[in-house]
Amino acid sequence: MIPLCVPEIRGNEWKYIKECLDTNWVSSAGSYVDKIENDFAKFVNAKKAVVMSNGTSALYLALKALDIQEDDEIIVSSLTFISSVNVIRYIGARPVFVDVCRDTFVMDVKKVEELITPKTKAILPVHLYGHPVDMDMLMEIAKRYNLYVVEDATESLGSLYKKNHTGTIGDIGCFSFNGNKLITTGGGGMIVTNNEEIGERAKFLSTQAKVVIENKAFYHPEVGYNFRMPNILAAMGCAQLENIDEYIQAKIEHANHYNELLKDVKGITLPTEKEWAKNVHWLYSIVVEDEYGISRDELIKLLAENEVESRPFFMPIHKMPPYVDCKHGDLSVTEELSGKGLNLPSSVGLKMEEIEKVCEVIMRCYYE
Repeated sequence: MIPLCVPEIRGNEWKYIKECLDTNWVSSAGSYVDKIENDFAKFVNAKKAVVMSNGTSALYLALKALDIQEDDEIIVSSLTFISSVNVIRYIGARPVFVDVCRDTFVMDVKKVEELITPKTKAILPVHLYGHPVDMDMLMEIAKRYNLYVVEDATESLGSLYKKNHTGTIGDIGCFSFNGNKLITTGGGGMIVTNNEEIGERAKFLSTQAKVVIENKAFYHPEVGYNFRMPNILAAMGCAQLENIDEYIQAKIEHANHYNELLKDVKGITLPTEKEWAKNVHWLYSIVVEDEYGISRDELIKLLAENEVESRPFFMPIHKMPPYVDCKHGDLSVTEELSGKGLNLPSSVGLKMEEIEKVCEVIMRCYYE
């Protein structure tokens, strides 16, 4: 079976983790926690990075650090992994769903303004599958209405918007280091910001809002959270970061090979890359149009029969039971893409001949 997306372990992971085991620095204290924050901030060119237990905790704490309150409204895409929306409910705020663009699969910024009300406090753009949202237009709207912008960059590490890393343009950006992401710590996440006050606030809250007083006792002036990353996982992340440029290049080369092989297949719409974007193609994503001849789900079955794992686009969140009562605009593009979109194998270690096998199945079905 050619898997959808699995980790790439090729560097100093064993060495750094063994050092943690040998020295007993396996928990949240230890040099690798500080190192991964500093190294990650340097890579994305952000002033502050705060490592977290996972991407969901990063998104939640981003909202908490910005003092989002109950019944505040946050505009977010319905075509996303559910964490982007669940964290809004964790706070007690209300998601308002906006449609996505047909070509990039990300938030249609032109439709955001019509959803803003006096209760709107933030916009949460999701850089889905690796392509950035049009951030200049979004930031202009946010500034006009005095709204926060929290970027969900969990799927777009390495992608650029006009030479800026996704996650570094809004007030806060959030990343995930789950096993299927560009780099992994097994589990884990990161908050980045160019506002050092917000960054310090996030760090304080993520470590149980702990103050060490003169006699070394712990004092907690408010409710905090245990969202810390253990040193042993941070060690793995540091090793992964050392190879991130190679991983990004591999993703792009894989996408280019897919594009070349599938460009003439009628009914298969290939992923795009806007002139202002660098798409790292975390997952290589196609749209199976009606002209292809069989449905997206039929193609998934055919690929599985040929030992190729694939995955449909996310189901619309506004169709899920917890969110059917949420406000939203027209979501016709979201619903169409959810029914036609397909993610193909995208591991960093994917071989070119494996890509050719995947495409051969897709082309065989079309030409037959």
